[in-house]
Amino acid sequence: MFKKLHIFLGATVADAAARPLHWVYDEKKLKSYIKGKKNIAFFKQNRSPFYSIKTGEVSGYNDVGQVMFKTLTKTTNHKEVIKLFKKNIVKNFGPGSKYWKNLSLRKKYKKIKWKTAMKGPWIHQNILETIKNIKLKKTITGGTKVNESDGYCASLPFYFSNNSDHKTKQIIRTVANGKISEQFALAKLKIIDLADKGDKDPVNSFLRKNIKNKYFKNVIENIKKVKKVKSKPHNFVVKKFGKACSYPGTFNGGIHAIITSKSFKTAVIKTIKAGGCNCSRANFVGAYFAAYKGLKGIPQDWIKKTNPAKSILKFIA
Repeated sequence: MFKKLHIFLGATVADAAARPLHWVYDEKKLKSYIKGKKNIAFFKQNRSPFYSIKTGEVSGYNDVGQVMFKTLTKTTNHKEVIKLFKKNIVKNFGPGSKYWKNLSLRKKYKKIKWKTAMKGPWIHQNILETIKNIKLKKTITGGTKVNESDGYCASLPFYFSNNSDHKTKQIIRTVANGKISEQFALAKLKIIDLADKGDKDPVNSFLRKNIKNKYFKNVIENIKKVKKVKSKPHNFVVKKFGKACSYPGTFNGGIHAIITSKSFKTAVIKTIKAGGCNCSRANFVGAYFAAYKGLKGIPQDWIKKTNPAKSILKFIA
């Protein structure tokens, strides 16, 4: 069942590496934080202006994937997976959780001038809506207000233990109920899958295979846009397409890191340096290079610094 778990481990390690510098949108501040620093991955001091958790922990994006991973260790029956996944989402993110503790402050973030980072993890918009929809007993529970990476992160461990597009779409929609979220999540998974199967140029292969596929029309157009600026500096490209968490910007930034990097480490460092929502991009980039290079491609010292890695390694043969 867990033959491809190193791919999810790659996403987890990359997310943890980027996490202390998550959501730093101010370029001058980011430059001042990393200036003269030999190691910017697993930054010792939290520099995220919005929330503060220990270095080695993962963001709310990857944590959705951790919830799915833990769900899969208990059941593989698809109907049971969705049912238990919803239950675990509420348990991990809902009332009584460390995420929920900060909810009243978290909800004010657009209404007040944010001065200091909140102590504890940050619950995402999609997850807030998902918890509400689960309690309302809706059939499809995912959030509809934003197009972000939660659906991809939830589906990553599932897809590589199942490989069914139809079932994967159901998982994506459990936390992110939107056409854009679904399409870009599935595109990421397909590109990662090509990398895992030994394709020498997964991004171009995906492009060729889906050039006439109406479902991926938006994705294809965005990959072409990124290819046109391949030679431009990564920071410039991420800024051009959008540093924030939303698709297509987060996808485009990830694609550029992939097509201009040769290793897991260089791609993740590049992703961190570009600022903004580096964690959402890192979950794609890390999974891709783990698939492309295998488990050995993930730096061992980085794995040791990643808190959730231990429980994943137990299931890697």
